[in-house]
Amino acid sequence: MNSKIEKLIKQFARLPRLGARAAQRIVLALLQDKTGRAESLANALLDAAHTIRPCPICGVLTDVDAGACEFCRDASRANGQLCIVRDLSDVWTLEKSAVFHGRYHILGGLLSGTSGTMPDDLNIVNLPARIKNESISEVIFALPNTVEGKTTQHYVMSVIGTDGAPRFSELASGVPLGGDLDYLDDGTLSLAFGGRKEL
Repeated sequence: MNSKIEKLIKQFARLPRLGARAAQRIVLALLQDKTGRAESLANALLDAAHTIRPCPICGVLTDVDAGACEFCRDASRANGQLCIVRDLSDVWTLEKSAVFHGRYHILGGLLSGTSGTMPDDLNIVNLPARIKNESISEVIFALPNTVEGKTTQHYVMSVIGTDGAPRFSELASGVPLGGDLDYLDDGTLSLAFGGRKEL
């Protein structure tokens, strides 16, 4: 196989949830397409790489010229609720289900000894100041129901502290042990948010 094609397949295969076979199909489809789709995709990726950055407040990806993201700029979302999630895909899942109307905070991962993810690797350090500045009254944890998720949740709570701390809650029924938000349907997410329990 051509070395350039192999290199491209390896790059695609590194993407989450995309194996070697799927990567190969995508690359071949792009290279055999006569409509210029590959070039359009390459240009769009380059443009995004140069203009999209994490929001300095919450971590949601946003246009560099916008400063804060749409969620942090939206005054109607300043309702005192802050939902802590692992990554951007969780934000998209919650937005699609329309069960949450507050603001988000993306950690950028979960604490894990096996993968070597430590507290300094996560977007945590500005949380106490953010909670105070935005008058947050409830912090909702929407993290995976796993050992790593629970460990991260407890650590974040310890960073926020108890002195004048907001109410802590987590998603309730409907989130299975080991479950990720990505795999939950809208009805299950709605149940989990509506029945969240205080910590």
